Amino acid sequence: MAQVFRANFAPDKLITLMEMKQEKYFFAVDLGATSGRTIVGCLSDGRLKMEVMTRFDNRLIETGGHFYWDIFALYDEIIKGLQLTRQRGLSIQSIGIDTWGCDFVCIGKDKAILRNPLAYRDPHTVGVMEQYFNEKMDRQTVYGKTGIQFMNFNSLFQLYAMGKADNVALGNAEKILFIPDALIYMLTGKAICEYTVASTSQMLNPATGDLDVELLESVGLRRSQFGEMTRPATVVGTLTDEVQRLTGLGAVTVVAVAGHDTASAVAAIPARDEHFAYLSSGTWSLMGIETKEPIISARSLELNFTNEGGIEGTTRFLKNICGMWIYERCRKEWTDAPDSHAELQAEAMKQPAMRCLINPDDEAFANPPSMVKAIEDYCRRTGQHVPQGYAEVCRCIFDSLAMRYREVFNWLKELAGHDISVLHIIGGGSLNDWLNQMTADSCGVTVVAGPQEATAIGNIMLQAKASGEVKDVWEMRRIIAQSIESKEFRNNK
Repeated sequence: MAQVFRANFAPDKLITLMEMKQEKYFFAVDLGATSGRTIVGCLSDGRLKMEVMTRFDNRLIETGGHFYWDIFALYDEIIKGLQLTRQRGLSIQSIGIDTWGCDFVCIGKDKAILRNPLAYRDPHTVGVMEQYFNEKMDRQTVYGKTGIQFMNFNSLFQLYAMGKADNVALGNAEKILFIPDALIYMLTGKAICEYTVASTSQMLNPATGDLDVELLESVGLRRSQFGEMTRPATVVGTLTDEVQRLTGLGAVTVVAVAGHDTASAVAAIPARDEHFAYLSSGTWSLMGIETKEPIISARSLELNFTNEGGIEGTTRFLKNICGMWIYERCRKEWTDAPDSHAELQAEAMKQPAMRCLINPDDEAFANPPSMVKAIEDYCRRTGQHVPQGYAEVCRCIFDSLAMRYREVFNWLKELAGHDISVLHIIGGGSLNDWLNQMTADSCGVTVVAGPQEATAIGNIMLQAKASGEVKDVWEMRRIIAQSIESKEFRNNK
């Protein structure tokens, strides 16, 4: 079914650094919505070599009717990763951090974190988006300013909800820092506002390249409450004396990479030219193209596409799709399913195709108590076959994702203004050969899958750019293409 496109090192088996004697190592912190990792990498003989230092869970904390992230636990995991590099005798050139978007931390006048940050899956924003449009600014004006896809957890609506609830942390915030910026602040004491993660907030105006003052004022905030706008591959500062003491490291440089994980991942796509689309496949599936200018039109608003910041002045024109979140939630419920992804998915592929389909982006699948029951209820409500057992449910999920990918891919072809010759699938979902082939068939395009660790690779390569080891994104992509194994899936229909 799949043929090897290029083989050097497999993305799930990163080359060890144990025997390497390299002077420049780059330390990447890659934090997703369910897990995190620290990875060390370096460039040697024109290739990227990396090793995972640590892996850890990133769990939501439910208390007082809300869901929070534990920012202090994440900071502690970064410290542990840095301590391990010291124990290993690796000389760290710089540190870069990428995370999910939209969420943020409030900092008080005393420079301390006021409270753990609310998580984007917290229900406090349910219904708030429409309230905002009715009370503050209409949908068309907001989209015209930002070009950002409307999702109820965008920072603009989180801040509005917190203001209406008289949130004490927000009310006393001297600074508001997005998650990667907050962790950089904890390491360096420097407050920045990295461009790519700020662009997810629905408060950044791509025409000005800065946060929109009118949008900030609509939620009772000032521009001075955010850090200085900072582009990817910018040196922020060095580790504080405290962090140096905790880690045993010296005054290591901290670099603002592409702070939004998808932006770092897109930087790592091993594309040969500009005629590509991408699918960053993980908890979320993000399908889009890289453009030189934002695409903000009545049609892009109608289809609810987003224009997020990329590297080197590019825009990530994309659509968020609820991805492997549905599958992973179901796996936690199945008690009789194989532990192996390969075995489970092989059983699913034995089931009849297209017996039932769900809309992965339906609100019913945002965070239900039981994902399996939510799927069953959806199929029952829409008059379809109700899947029974893990194999049928899994087949339903994969069929539904492939169909949703086809729909979004066709919209991209309509709006791109140029041919799209290949779809690059990156992230953890790139290892799913079944879904990759289904996507190639449904979209009618060649799919190139890999690298799995695209986000960490992009993070490291942007640090390499900041240090002067690479010139631009296309040199980065050439090095990445020479350093990874990819698989090619051709349209069989």
